[in-house]
Amino acid sequence: MNLGKTSPFLSKATKELSPLLLAYMGDAVYEVYVRYHLLALGIVRPQLIQKEAVQYVAATAQARGLRLLEPMLTEKELDVVRRGRNAKPGHTPKNTKVSEYRLSTGLEALIGYWYLNEEKERLDEMMHTLLQLMKEGETS
Repeated sequence: MNLGKTSPFLSKATKELSPLLLAYMGDAVYEVYVRYHLLALGIVRPQLIQKEAVQYVAATAQARGLRLLEPMLTEKELDVVRRGRNAKPGHTPKNTKVSEYRLSTGLEALIGYWYLNEEKERLDEMMHTLLQLMKEGETS
């Protein structure tokens, strides 16, 4: 998924971007992957997709997903996760533990990092792995 040619500014400055900006971008990219995943499973009713998507996009689900992915991440990727996890957001949703929200922000920052650095193969590979692991977790 590429919306066009990447800005020279972004390709040079990704390491310097706020982890919250990486997470902002990563949140949008993650949502697209989840929706595509659900469509590929044959879920085509909008209300049902929305209901199923919550199982993937809620902070608790993302925190669990990050824990599943962590053993597969490089040191550089773990550093991006740490930066995202340690960022101070302006708020935390009421229904979420702060620790889970921070982990989910770390995952979103990593996804944003992969996307903005045009690491498409790594992004596709890890999103496929993540969504499969999360799906398997639902059925076990």
